[in-house]
Amino acid sequence: MAAYYLRLALRALRNSPVLTALMVLALAVGIGASMTMLTVLHVLSGDPLPGRSAHLYYPQVDPSPLARNDGGDSRPPSLLTYIDAENLLHQGKAARAAAMYQGADVVQPPAGSVLHPFVVNSRLTGRDFFSMFEVPFRYGAPWSAADDAGAAHVAVISQSLDRKLFGGADSVGRMLNYGGHSFRIVGVLAHWRPVPRFYDLNSSRYGEVEDVFIPFNTARALDIGVNGTTNCFGQTTGNLDTSPCGYIQMWVQLDSAHAAAAYKRFLVDYSAQQHAAGRFQRKPNVRLDDLMQWLATNHVVPEDVRMQAWLALGFLLVCVVNTVGLLLAKFLRRSGEIGVRRALGASRRAIFAQLLIEASMIGAAGALLGLLLTWLGLWLVRRQPSDYASLAHLEPSMLLATLALALIASLVAGLLPAWRACLIAPALQLKSS
Repeated sequence: MAAYYLRLALRALRNSPVLTALMVLALAVGIGASMTMLTVLHVLSGDPLPGRSAHLYYPQVDPSPLARNDGGDSRPPSLLTYIDAENLLHQGKAARAAAMYQGADVVQPPAGSVLHPFVVNSRLTGRDFFSMFEVPFRYGAPWSAADDAGAAHVAVISQSLDRKLFGGADSVGRMLNYGGHSFRIVGVLAHWRPVPRFYDLNSSRYGEVEDVFIPFNTARALDIGVNGTTNCFGQTTGNLDTSPCGYIQMWVQLDSAHAAAAYKRFLVDYSAQQHAAGRFQRKPNVRLDDLMQWLATNHVVPEDVRMQAWLALGFLLVCVVNTVGLLLAKFLRRSGEIGVRRALGASRRAIFAQLLIEASMIGAAGALLGLLLTWLGLWLVRRQPSDYASLAHLEPSMLLATLALALIASLVAGLLPAWRACLIAPALQLKSS
C-alpha cells in the first residue's frame, strides 16, 4: 500500500511542478538558514572536555580595593595576583592545580634554517595543565614535577611549531631559542584545539592554542612578560610578583562534590586570613565555578550568534506556515479526485496517509536542497573575520539533525492540509461534478 501511495504522490507532484518547486524551495531555504546558525551555535556552546568538565574548577578571590568601581557587579576579579596564585597552589588541597598566564616572544630558528625570527604565543603554566585538560602528545611527554619545582629550562611545543622548525620530526631533546633563552624540548603536542579555549577566556576564545609551553616557575624566574589582560585596579604596577595586579588564571581538579565544598571553604578561610592581615580590604568574596558554569558566567557564546539562531528558527517557522498554505491550496484543488476515491471505498485514514506521504516527499527534497544551502551557509560563515569562523563545519550529528528537521517540518506542514482534505464529503463532490 505504501508503494501505491508513493506512486500517487509522485504523479501529483509532477502534475503541479511550479507549486511543488515553490514548496521545496521554501522548506529548503528555511532549513538551510536555521541549520547554518544552529550548527554554529552547537559548535560554540559544546562541552570542551566531556566527562571531565564537572571536575575542573576556576577559583576566584577578591583582593580589590573598596574603592573599585564594579558597576554593580560584585563578583571577584577573574585574575589572581602572583601572591594569591602561589598561596592557593601550595596551601590548597586539590588533586591537581595549575596557575598560568599567556606570554609572547621571538623564536630564533635553528642554525642553517631559511626562516627568519618570528613571534609566537606561549603558555606559562605547571605540568598539571597537560593531565587536567587531557592534552594529547605526538612525541615526548610533559616536563617532570622536579622541572616544575626547579624552574628548569624545558619546553613543550605545538605540532605546528614542530613542523615549522623541524619539518614535523621528533624534536624531543633538541633546543628551542625563545625570548633569547634556550629551552630543551621535552614534548610535542598532537593536534589540540579545545572549543572554546576555556582555560584562558581573556585571550582569543576560539583561537588556536599557544605554540610554546614553559614551566610557570621558569617563566617567573626569567621574568617573561604578560601578553594578555592585567588588572591593577588603577594602582602602580611595579614588579608583577609583588604588586596587587591580577594577571594569572588558575584551574584546579576536584574529583567529588565533597572536595569542591572543602576547597570553597578553604577559599573563604584564606580570604578571611588575608582580610584580617590587612592585605584584602574586602570581606571574603569568593567563587568556585566548574568549567561549564565558568563558560556560562563569561557568556562565551557570542550574543549575535544566539540572536541569529533565533531569527533563523523564526524564518523557518514562516517558511513552514507558507508551505502549509500552499499544501492546503494544492490538496483542496484536488477535491474532486479525493471525493471519487472516498466514494470508491478509500477511508479517511488512507487519504490522510497518502497526502502525508506526498508532504514527506516534498520534505525529503527540501532536506537535500536545504543540506546544500547549509553547506553554502557554513562556507560563508568561514569567510567571516571572526575567531570562531574556521570552526563552522557540518558534523555528522548536525547532518542527521538537518534531515530530521526537514522531515518534521514537512510533516508539520502537511498535517493540517491533509486533515482538511480528509473531511471532504464525497457525495457533495460527486454531485458537483
